[in-house]
Amino acid sequence: MQDRGNDALLLETRGLTKVFGELKACNEVDLKIAPGEIHALLGENGAGKSTLVKMLFGVLDPTEGGIYWKGEPVRIGSPGEARRHGIGMVFQHFSLFEALTASENIALVFDEKTPISQIAERARAVSVEYGLPLDPHAMVGDLSVGERQRIEIIRCLLQKPDLIILDEPTSVLTPQEANRMFDTLERLKAEGTSILYISHRLDEVKRLCDTATVLRHGKVVAHCDPRQETATTLANLMVGSDVEAVKRQASAATPGPPLIEISNLERPPATPFSIPLRGIDLTVRGGELLGIAGVAGNGQGEFFEAVSGEWRQERADTIRLNGRNCGHKNISDRRMVGAAFVPEERLGHGAAPALPLSDNLLLSRHTTDRRAMVGPLGFVRMGAVKEATQRIIREMDVRKSGEDPEAAALSGGNLQKFLIGRELDREPMVLVVDQPTWGVDAGAAARIRKALIDLARAGSAVLVISQDLDELFEISDAIAVMHDGRLSSPLPIAEASFEKIGLLMGGAEPGHQAHAHAEAHANTEGSHEPGAPI
Repeated sequence: MQDRGNDALLLETRGLTKVFGELKACNEVDLKIAPGEIHALLGENGAGKSTLVKMLFGVLDPTEGGIYWKGEPVRIGSPGEARRHGIGMVFQHFSLFEALTASENIALVFDEKTPISQIAERARAVSVEYGLPLDPHAMVGDLSVGERQRIEIIRCLLQKPDLIILDEPTSVLTPQEANRMFDTLERLKAEGTSILYISHRLDEVKRLCDTATVLRHGKVVAHCDPRQETATTLANLMVGSDVEAVKRQASAATPGPPLIEISNLERPPATPFSIPLRGIDLTVRGGELLGIAGVAGNGQGEFFEAVSGEWRQERADTIRLNGRNCGHKNISDRRMVGAAFVPEERLGHGAAPALPLSDNLLLSRHTTDRRAMVGPLGFVRMGAVKEATQRIIREMDVRKSGEDPEAAALSGGNLQKFLIGRELDREPMVLVVDQPTWGVDAGAAARIRKALIDLARAGSAVLVISQDLDELFEISDAIAVMHDGRLSSPLPIAEASFEKIGLLMGGAEPGHQAHAHAEAHANTEGSHEPGAPI
């Protein structure tokens, strides 16, 4: 992109630097964003992207350098000041209160004199306009991650900012929802709104963005037009070396024994906003990797809770793991029979934010690796715990600022790598993981996906819940779809297509897919004459 001069810029940073102890998270970063531009900010997990945008949004103070807004130097001391300037942001880790409704959370950034009823109505209107379904009266604590993200996006859009910072905005959206999001962003761009777009999905960066700034280890290493690059060259710029493509190996001709067996799993709604599970039957054999697709909020969270033991069943044989009846067992008991679990939400669910990584490892391993990590008198073998922690950090390439930092100190992608590595390090016979690469850079995502495939090919049963269809088609032997608390029969990957899976995600009956497509195609052809407007 050509330099249009500082007077044409909406936002500029000059030598922006942030130092934490001995770590320069951002090192003399220069960034220029013009009005009506969609600007990609790319980099590996830990490259400095989150630190940079937190300075732009007033969450962090720069150590050195300056921020210029519409040509004038500014000091942005808080998110409130950022909003007053015209900067809005949707964080990857949401800033929502679970005990409040969606509209109450949205109201927190508006004038307290604005009635909640008016805010709720405005939020509902925006949600319909932008194709982001939302009940403004729903309690946040009862919502899925995808639904919570919609609140953040709608809250930002209601402020009508000049610059919107989006951190992984499509990471929990279906392809159809993402396409609606892209339409929204294009419309905002046409209206003169600028967007700073952080994403590890390089194909959508190429589709949407006018220019890109690439960070590596806190420094700017490239400015480029992503439309003139390939996804591979962009990934290589981020990583500094070639990113190895993930290749799904064919499953064994003779599958192993059933290791995940679910029989007529039913679950009533836990809250007025929860999805009941209805008659779910599923079998995953050793050596198989089964993917579960679905629009956020269709029962995936409830299903994970049932399989992991967070919600236990009355009948012990409802869920069998590694040949054992586990319906009545809790999480620790299910781990004891060789199962491992990685939940969707990293902080607070997958990890205790204020505890160091070693303690987070111990919390999940004190029963399964008791002999290795706990002595005969009950004393913790901290040497063994530290050794295992460092082994996971090395094998998963976890970027961190200290020897044993708190979980909350890691970027989202690096914490995800640690949590996946924590479970893989046990070499479990059963692994159930929800959104394995949400918010993870291309290199780390490839590492995680390869590890999941390798575990399955070693004879384990791997169950992956994901809203990333590209990911599921890349790693799965078969894909099932969760819709309204029901699970479709798995479709072998050789028979699957984006069209078939998309129809199931939308609620089509499996046997009606071809008919629905043929009917839609016939209606389209019959209602449109050559040269007539569509």
